[in-house]
Amino acid sequence: MARRADGTGSKTPDAPHPDPLGTFFRVDEVRRDDDRIRYVGESYVPERTLLRKLVPAFRDAGYDVELEHHPDGHVVVATPFTHGRDGVPWANVALFFATVLSTLFVGAYGWYYVPLAEIRANPLTLLQAWPFTAAVLGVLMTHELGHYVAGRYHGVPVSLPYVIPFVFPFGTLGAIIRMRGRMPSRKVLFDIGVAGPVAGLVATVIVTVVGLSLDPIRVPADIAANTGTMIRFNNPPLLDLIAGVVGQPTSYADPRLSAHPVVIGGWVGMFFTLLNLLPVGQLDGGHMIRAMVGPRQETIASLVPGALFAIAAYLYYGAGLGLNESVGLWAFWGFFSLLIAFNGPADPADERRLGWPRLAVGVVTFGVGALCFLLVPIQVVTP
Repeated sequence: MARRADGTGSKTPDAPHPDPLGTFFRVDEVRRDDDRIRYVGESYVPERTLLRKLVPAFRDAGYDVELEHHPDGHVVVATPFTHGRDGVPWANVALFFATVLSTLFVGAYGWYYVPLAEIRANPLTLLQAWPFTAAVLGVLMTHELGHYVAGRYHGVPVSLPYVIPFVFPFGTLGAIIRMRGRMPSRKVLFDIGVAGPVAGLVATVIVTVVGLSLDPIRVPADIAANTGTMIRFNNPPLLDLIAGVVGQPTSYADPRLSAHPVVIGGWVGMFFTLLNLLPVGQLDGGHMIRAMVGPRQETIASLVPGALFAIAAYLYYGAGLGLNESVGLWAFWGFFSLLIAFNGPADPADERRLGWPRLAVGVVTFGVGALCFLLVPIQVVTP
């Protein structure tokens, strides 16, 4: 008989008891921990099978479900979808406005050439950079909102995006969302994983076309005449392809002219899409590959750090670039991918294979993502 943890033996009629719970799990006790409900007992079937049976039924009742091991047997933990999401998401709001300020400052000072003294005298001059801020945050937020919408559609509890403020060169380190609980199936895992890159790529193409159609920025004479070092952001193939289609240049022979900063928003979208599509761990590419090929994803993920280290080694030794920015970039991501590969991929409850339409979408998404790759994305050059 189900009873409360206080030992009174009273039933808990407010706790969900979907049919699969009684069929595949012997409930000896029901315990409450705030909003969470713990069913202590013994499973009649293997854990993976139990989760596959319980997840859809509990989701229909408005709960996410996972398993815990307990000295007395198994524990099924049910958590309401709304757990931890009530009220105003102050952390998300604060980070968003902080990133708006950081991108406005970086855009004004670094991409619109507003002198620092002028910014100090009149902070409202930062608003000149609003197109840069709108472009950068537009592609990043669209990417993350793609995940958010797909998660809500499938009933998976997901947070609103957390945008990370930073300094140069873009004013942000990107954005993330948090997903709670276990993925119910490979289909849901794929849909949530691919929604971000697809939405982000659409936004990236739109932002790039808009940026290329805008008039170039006039570079101040003292900066244009500077013969010192400068940072160059090389074009990924997708950017050159878009520029060719719309018939607009991405650079100018006249050093007094520079591409409109909105184009940088497109560059950011392409670069972050490329990194997110690495098929490792909890990255978007890791989710997609896990859904597409199943547990064999871990074999693919194990190759990613070595490939990134190989790129860094080639640039350092083969191309003779020395320890430059791109070498450090790929080496860093080699270590980072090693870390997230060690933490493992998502583990969906339902391992049924994807149909060919989703597999085709995955292949096309990875193909477009490959057009965002270039060996040397950033380099410091001396005229």
